[in-house]
Amino acid sequence: MDPVIQQLVQEELQRQRHGIELIASENFTSQEVLNALGSCLTNKYAEGYPGKRYYGGCEVVDKIEQLAIDRLCQLFGAEYANVQPHAGAQANAAVFLGVLQPGDPILGFDLSHGGHLSHGSSVNFSGKVYQANFYGVEEESGTINMDKVRSKAKEVKPKLIICGASAYSRDWDYARFRQIADEVGALLLADIAHPAGLIAAKLLNDPMPYCHIVTSTADKRLRGRRGGIIMMGKDFANPWGKTNKKGEPIMMSAILNSAVFPGMQGGPLEHAIAAKAIAFGEASQESFVQYGRQVIANAGAMARAFTDRGYQIISGGTDNHLMLIDLRAKSSEITGRDAENALVAADITINKNMVPFDGRSAFYTSGIRVGTAAITTRGLKEHHCEQIIDWMDDAITNRNNPAIIQEIKTKVNKFMMDFPLYP
Repeated sequence: MDPVIQQLVQEELQRQRHGIELIASENFTSQEVLNALGSCLTNKYAEGYPGKRYYGGCEVVDKIEQLAIDRLCQLFGAEYANVQPHAGAQANAAVFLGVLQPGDPILGFDLSHGGHLSHGSSVNFSGKVYQANFYGVEEESGTINMDKVRSKAKEVKPKLIICGASAYSRDWDYARFRQIADEVGALLLADIAHPAGLIAAKLLNDPMPYCHIVTSTADKRLRGRRGGIIMMGKDFANPWGKTNKKGEPIMMSAILNSAVFPGMQGGPLEHAIAAKAIAFGEASQESFVQYGRQVIANAGAMARAFTDRGYQIISGGTDNHLMLIDLRAKSSEITGRDAENALVAADITINKNMVPFDGRSAFYTSGIRVGTAAITTRGLKEHHCEQIIDWMDDAITNRNNPAIIQEIKTKVNKFMMDFPLYP
């Protein structure tokens, strides 16, 4: 191996082993997933889909990709799946390409309230190509008011409504979203990248019976490699009356497949698809359900511990794996950047995050985002979360004292030795 890269990989491995990983988007894959990513499958080019490739020699990768599709459909109870998107944002982009025209109105969850860049942000393709409109949370409750979502949808008449977030700690009312979408004649897309594993384990509401299309990543709560997926509970004929050469309605599965390839991407990453297949298989085990329960239990314990120490959890708590914390309740002087820098120096990794109605910019923020999926993979339980919050509170409070930060770091490193990561 390249000695320079080898050294840097080892440095990153030690960082992951020694620290407490609380970034809500991150998790640790199994060794089997890592092995697939480093396999000879990366050598194979396979434009197209199983049985319909533009290259020869795809007999084996056809089986691998079909296995990933079958496992994913079984895991979520879906009739259709596409496992080729390189990332969650690419999955969303493919859906937009397939079902929208440039300039069409869309309605998504406001990024500053906990949404995602690819749901209409002005700096993202979704906000540049389409007419983006937003719903958000109530300032007092920190939760989504569905009556206001309905009013906004009736006002802007979107072609597509997106439900899903990157920093919202409550479950989603997919049934009500579908009622609103039907009322205004919109398609409904659920982006479940964050709670996907908890949904697969049947610990949160299921979007499949209600949403026309569902996108996700294969990492985060699913604990697979980084990459995107698209699913449908039921395939359906396109609502625009498009037909093929035989005059038959074009099904949405064909539209979405064409939007991914050749619409958005070239050849799929078959080594990555094999890693996805492994993760989907792992997520179908009973042990994964137990893992999901512990993720939620740890998040609840962590939210209560933060509240006990004077921090404000947006929405008052959490139903899933994450929480968005408004630091202004603790002190108006603390910024998200201050907290992130102090905690990272103590080997506790989080990310600064804007909170709803934030008066600071995205470079400073008034909040932080915390998630429990990665520490739960390492084996931590509720009582460990109490200790972590003590350290976090000490680090944030003493953010300008390097000696105390170093003392916390030493404790963190010693603590994490009891939770080994990889051989």
